[in-house]
Amino acid sequence: MIRRPPRSTQGVSSAASDVYKRQFLAFAVLVFVMFTDVAVREITGTGLHWSRQLGVYANLFVVMFGLGVASSEGAHLRPRFADNWLPESWNPFLTRIQEAIMSLFCMLFAIVAFQVVIETFNDNVQSIVLRIVVWPFQAVIPIAFLLTSIRHLFYTIDPSQRPYIEDGRGDEIPQGDNS
Repeated sequence: MIRRPPRSTQGVSSAASDVYKRQFLAFAVLVFVMFTDVAVREITGTGLHWSRQLGVYANLFVVMFGLGVASSEGAHLRPRFADNWLPESWNPFLTRIQEAIMSLFCMLFAIVAFQVVIETFNDNVQSIVLRIVVWPFQAVIPIAFLLTSIRHLFYTIDPSQRPYIEDGRGDEIPQGDNS
């Protein structure tokens, strides 16, 4: 069970609600387009030539918004097999290290993705099927990784802002903390 961070971040929570709405909208578009393509294919024998490309773009939004949601809710997958290998007294330090590594990882991906978007923009790459430029869709990737990097940087600075999870015994613990 996940508990929201302290009230000091409630403004962030309302922004997260907007992200949930956008993620649902992108998922609804993905499902509608794919369903329509299958239905038209069954009825007419040929599908909508643009549906797969639009589905890919909708899926991109779903995945990138999902990255932010998983990060803000502490719902990302994390191996726990080594949680008890180090002394419990190290947990505060290890939590900061974990968040700093995640922040750096996301920042690296944001930089690489930004370079790809700049290249795509400069080359004026267009979707052949939809006849639109590709870079606005790609721009979601560096933005999502940058925002996730910033979030984990804040968690590094102040781990009390991290989301909490239930440990299976009914106790709420900070995500990544073994105590």
